[in-house]
Formats: sequence, structure tokens, C-alpha cells
Amino acid sequence: MPDRIQVFEADITTLAIDAIVNAANSSLLGGGGVDGAIHRAAGPELLEECRTLGGCDTGDAKITGGHNLPATHVIHTVGPVWHGGDSNEDALLASAYRRSLEVATANGVRTIAFPAISTGVYGFPVDRAARIAVREVAAYLEGHPEFEHVQLVCFNEQALSEFTSALSEIPG
Repeated sequence: MPDRIQVFEADITTLAIDAIVNAANSSLLGGGGVDGAIHRAAGPELLEECRTLGGCDTGDAKITGGHNLPATHVIHTVGPVWHGGDSNEDALLASAYRRSLEVATANGVRTIAFPAISTGVYGFPVDRAARIAVREVAAYLEGHPEFEHVQLVCFNEQALSEFTSALSEIPG
């Protein structure tokens, strides 16, 4: 299983794959962090397409074209804001990964890259987020052989370390 999951540090906006996942806010109209970087790299057409989607609930996902990105599609998902762990954050983060993969499957995506959803300004602890992300991706891949690979793209050394550690805990 882990042979189809890769963890590395990179700029997600540079990846030439079927889809990259955007850690978006519920408006889908751009923001900071990876969301802002994706919108800047994709160009104004992405914002125009996002305006037609009517936003997105926390834990859900929607798809657009990649526009000026090397990726064909952008899957926008809204992760939870961390409020200490007692506000259903774990389940909502798991849902964000799962729904992104479901949307990917429905749209013929075979290669996909995720950022570390909710670990930036939303404050989700990176170690906890990494375990949830890896668990959800590995479980989904078990029943979906059509995925060639899933990339977990980290923005710094700490995230890389936590995601690599979480992946090493998955039976191979």
C-alpha cells in the first residue's frame, strides 16, 4: 500500500499531475498559504470558476480545472480550524481527505497531490494531521487500484518528518 503513497517537500503548484488539492476556505475565493499560492499560479480564471461553485462546507470537496497550473484539475477541500480537538476536528479532517479522493475518483483522476490540510493558519497539530491523512489515504487506496499514486506534499521539514513517520507506521 505505501508504495503508492509518496511524501516529499515541494511547491505543490509546480506538479504536473492529474490533480492537486487546495486547502481552501469555505468561500473558495482564495486566501493565504497554499490556497493563495494555488490561486496566484492558476491565474484569474480559477477564481472565476470558483465563483460558480457556491462555496464548500468543511470536510467536503469540489473540483475545478487547473487553468495555468501544470496540474489538470484542482480539488478544493475545506479542512477544519483547530479548536483544541473537542470540536469534531479529527472527523472533519478525515472527511476532507476522503471527499477529495472521492471527487478525484468520480473525475478520472489517477495521480493526486495533497498539501498538509489545516496545518497552516488553521492550526491543526501537524503530527495528528499527518496520522489522519496517511490513515485516510491508505484506507481509500485499498479499494481503489485505479490510483497510480498519491503524493503528500509538505511545506517544511517538520511536516515532512511527521508525514514520513506516519507513513512508516502503515503496514506495507
